[in-house]
Amino acid sequence: MTQKLDTLQETASQTAGPFVHIGMVPTYAGLGGIYEEEIGTSTFSDGAKGDVIEITGTIIDGAGFVMRDGMFEAWQADANGIYPGQDGVDPNVSGWARVCADPESGEWTLRTIKPGSSVNRDGKEQAPHIAIWVVARGINIGLQTRIYFDDEDNSGDPVLSRIEHKHRIDTLLAKKTEDGKYRFDIRLQGEGETVFFDM
Repeated sequence: MTQKLDTLQETASQTAGPFVHIGMVPTYAGLGGIYEEEIGTSTFSDGAKGDVIEITGTIIDGAGFVMRDGMFEAWQADANGIYPGQDGVDPNVSGWARVCADPESGEWTLRTIKPGSSVNRDGKEQAPHIAIWVVARGINIGLQTRIYFDDEDNSGDPVLSRIEHKHRIDTLLAKKTEDGKYRFDIRLQGEGETVFFDM
């Protein structure tokens, strides 16, 4: 016989912040001396092949405010579309970085090698992109999204083709502002909300 449990209340959710920075980017959080250099400061090292680009943006909450404590991890292929761990990858591209917003302005910048088109497990070509995992205060589970580029042919990408509301694809496109520079704002809720993936 099942016992009726109507006296128990749901435990309050625990969000990622404010301690996420202490554990993941301690130097940024003001705890110097833990690492000689912060882990994940760059997706590449000297000698990497391909074009170096900068993507700048903000993380905007549901009320329209820029989150000055936002952070994300980036994962990407090298300039030839090969991921670390695969045969033929550029040894100077780790493909991974942690990026924090500036605590004063809320702006973040990812300086990286522009990724090439990659091939997924079923042999379909994916447009150049960077996978993003966003964490910040008020987020219970990290949010998964992608950065694509508005100066690339994204028409055949198998992930973008599955987005039902086609006008929302624009929320995944980094806009080229000048040679080697792009703008990409991540909106957590509301008008212009970034497409997030359940992965």
